[in-house]
This record gives sequence, C-alpha cells and structure tokens, in this order.
Amino acid sequence: MTDKKKSEKERQLEQDLAEMTADLQRVQADFVNYRTRMGEDRLRTIEGAKAATIIKLLPVIDNIERATHHIPSELADNSWAKGVTGLVKSLGSALTDMGVTRIPAVGRLFDPNLHEAVSSEGEGSHEVVSEELRAGYKFGNQVIRPSMVKVAHHDALEAEPDETATEVIQDTKAAEPTLRPENEVKGED
Repeated sequence: MTDKKKSEKERQLEQDLAEMTADLQRVQADFVNYRTRMGEDRLRTIEGAKAATIIKLLPVIDNIERATHHIPSELADNSWAKGVTGLVKSLGSALTDMGVTRIPAVGRLFDPNLHEAVSSEGEGSHEVVSEELRAGYKFGNQVIRPSMVKVAHHDALEAEPDETATEVIQDTKAAEPTLRPENEVKGED
C-alpha cells in the first residue's frame, strides 16, 4: 500500500471512529435521560395513587367528624364516644403524616383555587369565607379537594390574611393541577 492510500484509509477509520463515539455518547445520554424520566414517572404514579386513595377516604373522615360534632351532651363522657373522638384525631394525625393538610377556610379571603362557594350573602367588594360546609385538603402542594364554603361579602376587610393562608394560596397557584379530581361526585358525603 502506498502512503497516500494508507493515510486516506486511516482518516476514514478515524472519522468512522469519531462518528461511532458520538453515536455511543448520544445513546448513553438518551439512556440517562430515559432513566431519569422513568424515575420521575414512577414517583408521579405513586403520588397519584396516594392522592386517589386519600380522596376515596375523605368522605369517610367527613362522616366520622360529623358524628363527633353531634354527640349528645349526656354521652360526652361515654367511653365509646371518646373512642370515636380519638379516632378522628388518629385519622387527622395519619393524614398529616402522609403529607395531607387541611385547607384553612373560615375567616379567610375566598380563593377559588382553594374554596368551592355554594352560597354567597351580603354586598361588598371583599369575599370572606363565613362557614365551612366540607373541609378541603391539600396533598403536598396539590389541592385534592377544595373546601365547600359559604361566602360573605364585606365592604372592608376585618383582618389581613395570615402568612399561612398566603403560603397556601401561592403553593396552590404554583402547583400543577394534575392531582385534582375532575370526576369527583359533588355532595356525596
């Protein structure tokens, strides 16, 4: 072989090697990206399953809370009634441990991201939640069920919203609405 043919062949081999190396690097990067996406998808699936389970349990929790609010005064010292009240506290603690928080409502400014208004009364420019008919909950930063509330209109605010309410509103607006149940049956509890 002549030197010219040899150097051409070497250049061709080097070029092929460079292309194959670049292809291998792209495949490796694609695989790393794939693994990252699969890990994120897995976490979203787990979080979605948790949220769906919590949503199914909320009406049961609502009913137990309602029952404790209607315990007759003569049964207030009854051990069974105390047990049911303790059950409500245990359920609340379990929800907190799972990252579920109750949305503050009464006395707060009405926020359609956090509250579902079923009635409105009064006249004025400020909408304030006057009564909570059904508790709302967040799972992490996602609203999984808005609070069902009555709204009162006032001309002037009696108090500014506290820091916690402001943080909840900001967190909710920043969160994606992927976990919000679109097919939830209203008035089921």
